[in-house]
Amino acid sequence: MKEIAQIRKLSLWIFFIPLFAINFCLIISQNPEFLENTIFTVDQIGRSAFSIPYIDGSLSISRAARTFPQYLIFKPAMFVTAIFLYIYWKNNNQLINNLNSSNFNYRFKTFGILSAIFLVIHSILLGVKFDIQVYKLFRRVVLLLFIIFEIIAQGILVYHLYKLKLKLKELINKKILTLKIILVSILALVGVLSLPILIAKGNTHFKHALEWNYFVGVVLFYLLSRFFWKRTT
Repeated sequence: MKEIAQIRKLSLWIFFIPLFAINFCLIISQNPEFLENTIFTVDQIGRSAFSIPYIDGSLSISRAARTFPQYLIFKPAMFVTAIFLYIYWKNNNQLINNLNSSNFNYRFKTFGILSAIFLVIHSILLGVKFDIQVYKLFRRVVLLLFIIFEIIAQGILVYHLYKLKLKLKELINKKILTLKIILVSILALVGVLSLPILIAKGNTHFKHALEWNYFVGVVLFYLLSRFFWKRTT
C-alpha cells in the first residue's frame, strides 16, 4: 500500500526535524560567542549558560527559540513539521479506510490536523511581543491545544490500529504497537498528573524540564511509527 510507504517516510521527518530544531536552538543559546560579530549575533534574551534543560529545567524551549537568530531555525522547522503532520494524518485516515472498505473521516484525522494548525499558530506567535495579559494567555492556550489534540489523535489512531491488528499482522510489528500504546498512555497520564502543577505559580524548573521531555515523548510516537510498519513493495 502506498500509504504505508508514505507514512514510514513522513514519520522520520516528523521526528527528526523538530527534535533537531529545538536542540540546535539550544546549542546556539548556550554558545552565542560563535556567532559574535556576524549578522547572526544572538539576542541577549536568547543567551544562556550551559545546562541540560531536560534534567535541570534551566530554560524553556520558548526562550531558547523565540529570539534572533534561533527563530530562523525554529519557525520554518515547525511550519514544515505541520505540513508533514497534515499529510501523515491524512494518509493514516486513507489507510484505515482502505482496510475497512469505507470512506470516513476518523476523529484522529480531525484532531491530528487541528494539532498541526495550532503548531503553526504557536510558531507564528512565538517571539511576538504584546504586553497584554490576554495575549499571553492565548499563546499558552494555543500551545496547550496543540499538545492535547496531538495526544488525542495519537491515542485514537493506536486504538484503531489495535482493533485491526489481526488484519495487519503481516504488515506491522506487534511489539512496536505495544510500545506505542505504552507511550501514549504515559503521555496522557503525565499530562493529567502534571496539570495541577502546571496551572499553579512557581515550579518553573519542573515545568521547563517537563516541557523538553514531553516534546521528545510526543515526537517519539512518530519514530515508533517508522518501525511499526514493515517495508512494503
